[in-house]
Amino acid sequence: MQWNNKLTALLDISYPIIQAPMLGITTPEMVAAISNYGGLGSLPVGNIDPVNVRALIQQTKTLTSKPFAVNLFTYDIPIAPDNSSFDAMQAHLQTTYTRSGLGVPTVDLKTLELFSYKDILPILLEENIPIVSFTFGIPDTQSLDQLKARNVIMIGTATSLEEAVQLEQKGIHIIVAQGMEAGGHRGTFLPGAFPQIGTMALVPQIVDRVGVPVIAAGGIMDGRGVAAALMLGASGVQPGSAFLLTKESMASEAHKAAIAAATDTTTRYTRAFSGRWARGLSNTLIASVEESELSILPYPYQDALTQPARKASKALDNPSFVAMWAGQAAGMAKKGVNTTDVLKALVEGAEQLIPSLKGQS
Repeated sequence: MQWNNKLTALLDISYPIIQAPMLGITTPEMVAAISNYGGLGSLPVGNIDPVNVRALIQQTKTLTSKPFAVNLFTYDIPIAPDNSSFDAMQAHLQTTYTRSGLGVPTVDLKTLELFSYKDILPILLEENIPIVSFTFGIPDTQSLDQLKARNVIMIGTATSLEEAVQLEQKGIHIIVAQGMEAGGHRGTFLPGAFPQIGTMALVPQIVDRVGVPVIAAGGIMDGRGVAAALMLGASGVQPGSAFLLTKESMASEAHKAAIAAATDTTTRYTRAFSGRWARGLSNTLIASVEESELSILPYPYQDALTQPARKASKALDNPSFVAMWAGQAAGMAKKGVNTTDVLKALVEGAEQLIPSLKGQS
């Protein structure tokens, strides 16, 4: 077994270790550190303002000359919820904020500005981004054609075998097999589906079915996880929670302290913050929304409604209203280290377990 494989050749990297794109956590400094060491940094841009997307890309470019990926949320913006549902959720949230002494501005549904991946993709093409990853779905035909015309390497996210097959059929070059252990949003995109398949069960099934490289994601925190994924047939790994406590992470100190204290049973799935299922630590906002029994708004409307509170709470280093996304093994993350230190430990830990990897990067 060698570090160099089809995946590293395709991505032009030394180690098949891809840093998970964690919106709100990942910084250009984290992305650059990963790429400069020989892995693949991933810059998440989600559905943010295209102007800010360009700025983040350009900032990352000043920190590394190596390839890095930009991650998109590929979904179609749904029809806006009716005013009564939106107003009821907002009124409930405002009551919760007031009880906690947090002043949060209200959100006006009529003037809410939302951005689709179709608004952001032109920026990526203009900036000559060589690798684009995506979650929540598959880009439409026009977008796929644009990416293929530029020879952009595409990485899609699958949470089930059926999703992986669909990604391959659409010409996606690499598939991330996201197990249920993974922190943050689920990449599920099949209508009505919510697969809860562990990484160890999902990876070999996808590897056996598709002909493109597969990246394992979910629960990978050290060299043991890297080695296990490679032995299961994955061509690479995508750790995320392993980088939550690094110096380059945007997580607040209170957020980092909560992650450091996490155990195997601390995280849970919730739709309270964004309207999409995501794994993270419980807090006041999650409890308030779920106990209210109100209808949670679809993404991105619920996400837009909770954004002001998340921003205000983070500024106060108060984790009560911050989305603390984390995987089931997040408590294993090392605090106060550099991103490079984490990546180095992943590489060296795997090499100790699989000696044939040494000297092959």
